[in-house]
Amino acid sequence: MGTGVAGPQDTPRRVRMTPGARRVLEAAERLFYEHGIHAVGVDLIAAEAGVTKKTLYDRFGSKEQIVVEYLAGRDERWRELLAGRLEGAGPGAADRVEAVFEASRVWSARYGAKGCSMINAFAEISDPDHPAYPVITGQKRWMLDLFTGLARETDAAGADRLARTLMLLHEGALVAHGMGVLPDPFGTALDQARELLGR
Repeated sequence: MGTGVAGPQDTPRRVRMTPGARRVLEAAERLFYEHGIHAVGVDLIAAEAGVTKKTLYDRFGSKEQIVVEYLAGRDERWRELLAGRLEGAGPGAADRVEAVFEASRVWSARYGAKGCSMINAFAEISDPDHPAYPVITGQKRWMLDLFTGLARETDAAGADRLARTLMLLHEGALVAHGMGVLPDPFGTALDQARELLGR
């Protein structure tokens, strides 16, 4: 999964990471995910990272750029984890569809106790002019493209409709996991996906 975070027209500007910038980003990632983007100010990020506000602004230029790095970094790690799962899946497209749901279960157990960081960020950032907006929407478009490619490989009638349904099952499982409203949302979604795939 070595593709960029979003399409070429949407690829956000990224910052070169110095040791100080990495500390800022690590602190910001933890704080943004736990408390929300709007609730966390640069003063708190700088304090948690053990840097001055001047260092923070010298490295990133703005809080918005820190948000871009936070979301883009999570997206890159997700794609790396998913790539490994897809490579280890069985030979069929249906096997790889199942691997996506299993990868999301693993990711969410490790990194997603509060649900999908992209969905959570979209609840706070709905302005298309925000520099992080293309990261958020690009990641979801990429997931839909992935499901579309896999659905078309199954030779199922209505492959595009199948892809959209798989996407909705996947995203619904992410939300339900974050909210804690179902005991095993990924298992439930995977069962439904298997039925759609005739497995």
